[in-house]
Amino acid sequence: MKVVVDINKCQDHGQCVFAAPDVFSMDDDGHLLYVSDPDEALRDEVEEAADVCPLQAIRIAG
Repeated sequence: MKVVVDINKCQDHGQCVFAAPDVFSMDDDGHLLYVSDPDEALRDEVEEAADVCPLQAIRIAG
């Protein structure tokens, strides 16, 4: 599984962090950090994160 975040769309709302904290986090400046190739066992969390993103900036490939 590959996680792709459109950084041009992302406005660092952080909803993904709540849905999938093992994959998404915020740095000290409040900007999104994420694991681009998380374990397949986290797919449900990542799909939830993509669903709750207010700007639909998260895409899952594979």
